[in-house]
Amino acid sequence: MKNFICYALLLLSSNSIFSLVAEDHKIKVSAQTFISPKKWKSEKTSSSMRAAQFTISGKEGQESAECVFYYFGPGAAGGAKANLDRWANQFAKDPKPIFKIEEPKPGAGGVQIVYLFGEGTFMSGPPFGGAKVPKKNYGMAAAVLGTKPGYIFVKMTGPNSVVKAARPDFKKMIESGLK
Repeated sequence: MKNFICYALLLLSSNSIFSLVAEDHKIKVSAQTFISPKKWKSEKTSSSMRAAQFTISGKEGQESAECVFYYFGPGAAGGAKANLDRWANQFAKDPKPIFKIEEPKPGAGGVQIVYLFGEGTFMSGPPFGGAKVPKKNYGMAAAVLGTKPGYIFVKMTGPNSVVKAARPDFKKMIESGLK
């Protein structure tokens, strides 16, 4: 009987631990709750402008990518076009970067999403001035969600191979917040 009770307690505690771990993959930004990929590492935000941030590991020895959520409230930070233009301009003009825009039909609750995928030489550095460092063969996966009460902006940048490999997880995470 003692063994059964010990086993039952162990089983119950392991289920509780699993629940806590599973909860760690949920992030709330404004009124939306997103489920981040389990392979992504959640980090403390490095700026008050960031609502959440993650590191996405590449292959061994390869630089990681970063994914950041931004939320500024109703009417703040411009709309989809202003932000997509700003992000596209973070790439050097020479060699000419490649961009692709996707605008799927509105998701749950009529939320419009616009995706921007880019690759080229990314100019890494502070968003509003300061020294920029060219990062060749970089990629970007970005999304603007037209949520209420305000837009949510999500941007992933890093080595192009890491960003491309993480794109399906990125889109799945974005769409998880619209259910």
